[in-house]
Amino acid sequence: MRTSAFSPLVLALLLVFLPGCKSFLAATGDNAEPEYTADAAGNLKKGSEAMDDHDFPAAEKYFEHVKTKFPYQDAAREAELRLADNSFAKDSFEEARDRYNNFVKLHPTHPRVDYAAFRAALSHLKQFKATASDFFIFPPAFEKDQAELRASLQSMEEFQRNYSTSSLLPEAKKVADDARRQIAAHEMYVADFYAKRSRYPAAAARWQGVVDKFPQLGPDQDALFKLVSLYRSKLKDPVKARAALQKVIERYPNTSASARAQRMLAAS
Repeated sequence: MRTSAFSPLVLALLLVFLPGCKSFLAATGDNAEPEYTADAAGNLKKGSEAMDDHDFPAAEKYFEHVKTKFPYQDAAREAELRLADNSFAKDSFEEARDRYNNFVKLHPTHPRVDYAAFRAALSHLKQFKATASDFFIFPPAFEKDQAELRASLQSMEEFQRNYSTSSLLPEAKKVADDARRQIAAHEMYVADFYAKRSRYPAAAARWQGVVDKFPQLGPDQDALFKLVSLYRSKLKDPVKARAALQKVIERYPNTSASARAQRMLAAS
């Protein structure tokens, strides 16, 4: 007969030690109160140090303390931003986005409102990338649902319109282009899926969408050559094939792609 996994002695020891362990964890974990300083700046400093050490619960308590105890000081606004940063740092991107967006709504004239708006937009891209990977247990980014990625692009474009003089504008443009490339890669993946299943008009529409919506980012060049092949071999439309080659020459002059397109035009 199989005996229990725990002997009476082991069970007795667990009953003795578990309450003590629970008390120890309560004293040292999320429930432990930090040692606050008398001034706002000191608590902000301690909160930032805790965040740098990845002690996110302690950091949140320091920042919340500043927000509550010093509500009429500029430090309270800084604490609101740091609370959002803390959520962002621990990969709670939806929570971070809510906090950044609330800051923008409550303090539209604050000197760092552009920072909050930028980080709110960036949180969409971070959330997308957190669940998309080339690692085998995750779908690659181009196969994953693109909702967060499209939201990131929309938010970054809105940021560029609303904060055209922000020092973060170059970074916002870079993030937006990164999002566009990834969306284009997804559209290329879907077009290839259709083409392999002989759904040629659907494939052509997707590749044309990449050409029209994501010009001069790289994927559009590949899409144009795929359109040429499709129009020539499957859809039997030489006029559209030539137009696609002309588009390559126009968009990518003095490149190997342009030279290839010119050779194909000459041979047609």
